[in-house]
Amino acid sequence: MKNFRNSILALTVLVSSFVCSQDYPFQVSVKGEGQPILFLPGFACTAEVWEDTVEILSKNYECHIFTFAGFGNAPSIELPWLPKIKSGLSQYVKDKALKNPIIIGHSLGGTLALWLATEPNIPFEQIIVVDGLPAAGALMIPNYNSHDIVYDTPYNKQMIEMDAEGLKFMAQQMAQGMMITDDRKELVTNWVLQADRETYVYGYTDLLKLDLREDLSKISIPVTILAATHPYGKDMAKFTYDSQFEKLSNYTIHFAENSAHFIMYDQPEWFMKTLTNTLQN
Repeated sequence: MKNFRNSILALTVLVSSFVCSQDYPFQVSVKGEGQPILFLPGFACTAEVWEDTVEILSKNYECHIFTFAGFGNAPSIELPWLPKIKSGLSQYVKDKALKNPIIIGHSLGGTLALWLATEPNIPFEQIIVVDGLPAAGALMIPNYNSHDIVYDTPYNKQMIEMDAEGLKFMAQQMAQGMMITDDRKELVTNWVLQADRETYVYGYTDLLKLDLREDLSKISIPVTILAATHPYGKDMAKFTYDSQFEKLSNYTIHFAENSAHFIMYDQPEWFMKTLTNTLQN
């Protein structure tokens, strides 16, 4: 009877933990001990994008590694996608009572880090943005106006209806442009192919709609930016970042020479050295 009660208790704890994890619009794993770091991936990427980084930093930090809803094996959620991810992250930090957490975010993850840092009474000590912008849409869309960005567009309809062969070709072309090195291009391509299609299409619309440029003035904690220089060169990268981060008063930027968007893959040694120095200083 005692063994039976223990088994029931263990099952109850397991189910409770599972239900609790489903309250968040993401999957998260924790590795290491020390000051907490939240590792936020880029759009369509999974926690695996941080695998090499966490392998090193988990020796000294408590690493919380996320895969957002609709990507990898994380179940999809209802729209609007991005605001729910942001609210879930904020709630996660509160629920876990994380003390002086740091955020390291790549691309979309960096944008989310900036968004979280605009909130009042934030608990974060600092954020590190890896090739991310406060307004990605402004870089990509001529005469950009966030109010013009909607879900119901011919482009989104085309993306939703695209066949598997077309999607694979598009994903391969994207991976080709986002990395100089070849060994991880297939991995990034497969993340896109694995993504929930509606999340991929409408979640990206959420990202294009988000414009944090004016809200950057609300951020008081240190921000470090690791910026790629490929394909347009350092001068153009500097112009882009200076323009987008004009309202941010306290930031440091480091340029990754000969690197495209996935800096952790193109320049792994530079990336880890710069990341480690930033965390230590």
